[in-house]
Amino acid sequence: MNFSFYIAKRYLFSKKKQNVINLISFVSVCGVTIGTMALVCVLSVFNGFQGVIEGLFSNFDPPYRITSLQGKSFELDSIRPVLEHSSVDIYCEVIEDNALVQYADKQLPITIKGVPSHYTKINHIDSILIDGSFYLDDPNVSTAVIGVGLARSLGASVHFVEPMWLYVPKRHAKVNLMQPDKAFHRSFLYLSGIFMVQQERYDNSLMLIPIDLARDLYDYPTQVTSVELKFKDGVNEGAVQKELQTLLGDKYQIQNRYEQQAEFYNMLQIEKWVTYLILSFILLIAVFNIIGSLSMLIIEKKQDVQILKHLGVSDSIIKRIFLFEGWMISIIGAIVGVVLGLLLCYLQQEYGLISLGNNASFVTDSYPVKVEALDVIIIYFTVVFMGLLAAIYPTNYFYKKQ
Repeated sequence: MNFSFYIAKRYLFSKKKQNVINLISFVSVCGVTIGTMALVCVLSVFNGFQGVIEGLFSNFDPPYRITSLQGKSFELDSIRPVLEHSSVDIYCEVIEDNALVQYADKQLPITIKGVPSHYTKINHIDSILIDGSFYLDDPNVSTAVIGVGLARSLGASVHFVEPMWLYVPKRHAKVNLMQPDKAFHRSFLYLSGIFMVQQERYDNSLMLIPIDLARDLYDYPTQVTSVELKFKDGVNEGAVQKELQTLLGDKYQIQNRYEQQAEFYNMLQIEKWVTYLILSFILLIAVFNIIGSLSMLIIEKKQDVQILKHLGVSDSIIKRIFLFEGWMISIIGAIVGVVLGLLLCYLQQEYGLISLGNNASFVTDSYPVKVEALDVIIIYFTVVFMGLLAAIYPTNYFYKKQ
């Protein structure tokens, strides 16, 4: 065993002449432990919330979406080689734009999304329906599926027989002040289903309608605003996405679910790592207790240092003894903190010890937790590095004084 490490271990675990040194050492370990445990738990909760939100988006957002970078709409034939690629399992043409909906005496601006009847094969929207069914291919009347927030704002239900009216400006028509209604396409629909994504941008303003109706309303006989697609099982999706992007060129982009919600996911990551930095500063204060503990230990062991020198122990070895002493305090605190943090995360994940309250509007009843190995590794080495820095200063300072 390394001589410096052996002596440092004896100093750490042996009883000191002054009980206050034992107490300070214990407080130092506890401070590092609690700080480390807090970092593990908080970052795991952030990961948990991100996982919950990813699950919500995955029920509605398509696995991949192609959009134009040079305009709102484009011809479907312009990306035909991509759609006929051997890795593409299924695709859906989509027309998305703004409109005005009227139901009874209520009018609201909304977002219309025209989709084909097989749209449920792209995502899992049928799993988030809370009323009615996803039914857009009625041959007699046009039907629509809307978000739960929009349904509440309109006071609409799938059980009502009164239709909803859609108003969309004609693309190439001029507004006649004497007859302004002539500048709008107008159509009525009946409500067939209500979905809930738990995201305002979808729940409060989105309406899904048949794509043929959307073509008539927006004067898009052959154009689309996007194409949503799904790859075959077993393919390397990252490699296929890059290959398809090469085929699309600079005029189009193909995005996965993360890229479709890039701003939202980036915001979550920024919040997570800002929290990490804040808690790291708090942990740094706890680590500074090591300076006090190590300083008092050096003062107490002055006689031992002289004995070691007379026995021929070099100065560098003596310095390493106290350096190892301070470093072991941070390592022990980091290990215990990580273990306790993982234990708390496991208990929260299995039993939901800390709840979000008795509020039905929450997506989950308790704080979600997801432990990521990279986060644990970063936290551990952060604590160990801080402990090393805290041990270097008193060791060098007091040794020079001696």
